[in-house]
Amino acid sequence: MENIWFIAAIWMGLAFIASLISIRVGISVALIEILVGVIAGNFLGIHRTTEWINFLAMLGSGVLTFLAGAEIDPTSLKANIKASMTIGLLSFLIPFLVVWFFAQYVLCWPLPQAQIAGIALSTTSVAVVYAVMIETGLGTTAMGKMILAACFVTDLGTVLALGVLFAEFNIWMLIFALVLLLVLWYMPRWTRYIIAHLGATKVSEPEVKFIFVVLFFLGGLATTAKSEAVLPAYLAGLVMAGVFLRDRTLVHRMRSIAFAMFTPFYFIKAGLYVSLPALWAAIGIIGILLLLKIASKLVGVWPLARLYKMRAREANYTTLLMATGLTFGTISALFGLNNKIIDQSQYTILVTVVILSAVLPTLVAQQFFQPKEQTMIAWGRLYRRALGEKSPDVLKSEE
Repeated sequence: MENIWFIAAIWMGLAFIASLISIRVGISVALIEILVGVIAGNFLGIHRTTEWINFLAMLGSGVLTFLAGAEIDPTSLKANIKASMTIGLLSFLIPFLVVWFFAQYVLCWPLPQAQIAGIALSTTSVAVVYAVMIETGLGTTAMGKMILAACFVTDLGTVLALGVLFAEFNIWMLIFALVLLLVLWYMPRWTRYIIAHLGATKVSEPEVKFIFVVLFFLGGLATTAKSEAVLPAYLAGLVMAGVFLRDRTLVHRMRSIAFAMFTPFYFIKAGLYVSLPALWAAIGIIGILLLLKIASKLVGVWPLARLYKMRAREANYTTLLMATGLTFGTISALFGLNNKIIDQSQYTILVTVVILSAVLPTLVAQQFFQPKEQTMIAWGRLYRRALGEKSPDVLKSEE
């Protein structure tokens, strides 16, 4: 079928069905869209994507990553910096080393291939965690903000590992780094000016368009420098967090655009990568790598969650969310494939593990361990008291 309108109707129809199922069963629509993609790819004969579908999917991952960064309240991040940094760091480091050494010394993959495996399976899916937090209304709680911040630290470790081990350090990388620093410094100021003078009540939404201009430009520059567009999107969201905190209308506009139009293409396309025959052929390796990822996340995250005053239920929930993977995991695997570091079979194995890690831990977390909103708010007060900081202003900002 070559008619672009029919193709668009099919994909949006799949997204609509996923929304209905999500509402009915009470599971995050991101996970349902991935499962719908798996079914579409394996049973409905939808195996190909088009350039415009790939662009919308890429845009969906970028906007989601931007929004995830923008949801990190700077005050809450500062208040929970110790928990976020330590949980996020070990959430990256332990899976990275465990999977790397397993792939190299047990699976006998060469060093670069084993390193790609470690990077791909060390990630935490900001897109999935953010989508779950927003749908459940837990993203504004102290614990929810801490988890999102820990996701940022984990994926920052992933990006740095990929960059240090494999990136090409050339003139374009230097230009990209300098321009990125300049834009990140001035972007909040520019956005506040546009909102104050142009965008408060205008139907044309100039502030939203300005943000997209910046994201597209930084994404293009990152691609030219052989980096990934989601990295500047995440950092741009982080520096914009203060602006979004004061202008919730802008958040709702961006979120509505993302979840209605862009992210369904991203999540459904992610599901298309799962080939059930290939999965069955390598089921043993896939199962072991998935268990290694979840087990190493458990070792790195759960004890720290308990140390930081979480009850067992909340510690289980945090650990399972930190065990998810999608955006940076698939990006890392695709980087390895495109640069001929890994072959197609290794890519299939890694991507399948990544996508399964996006679905299974999140389903278990939502069905069996999801805390109440009041509990996640109360954790912030308990954590601050444990550190001996009882400032009413800080406690109010966390609530």
